[in-house]
Amino acid sequence: MSLQTARAHPQETPRSEPRRRLRALVAPEPRRRPKVAYAALAVAGALAIGAAQVGISFATTQDAFVLAQLTSQQHDLDLQKQALHENIVGLSSPQSLASRADTLGLVVAGSASYLRVSDGTVLGSGDVADWTSTVNPNGSTSVGNALLLPPPEMPPQDEAPADDATASDTGPALPPTVTDGLPSPTTR
Repeated sequence: MSLQTARAHPQETPRSEPRRRLRALVAPEPRRRPKVAYAALAVAGALAIGAAQVGISFATTQDAFVLAQLTSQQHDLDLQKQALHENIVGLSSPQSLASRADTLGLVVAGSASYLRVSDGTVLGSGDVADWTSTVNPNGSTSVGNALLLPPPEMPPQDEAPADDATASDTGPALPPTVTDGLPSPTTR
């Protein structure tokens, strides 16, 4: 038997195509009413999404106001820190220390003397200081220090000068303080 004859050839069966289900309609089928539950669910979902967006918007806006307030407080604290630092610099200056020592009755000796702690000997001239100081920090030869002087008193903003000549002599007029929002013109 040859290979050709031994091979089985499949028998093809004719396929029958499915029948189409066509039928003639006498009247169109009645339209189904949409269910109210689905419509209510869709409207409720849209309202929930809108309410969530409004809530998030309010929270974001509130956070922005809090951030602006904290930024303003930080700016004020930075200004206070700078003013306190300037006070410390002024009080720790040599001129301030000499002035305070003079008010306490301390005097400056002519030459320096040192005490060696290991054996207790005095190095230098060893003279006792007189009751008069060689340096007078509060005298007429002292140099002015702006950090030691108290800040000048500013007149209150509510009071206006009596005449314009005095205002021009003291310097440029300061802008008005804003307490109740931005100034706006009065309309009638």
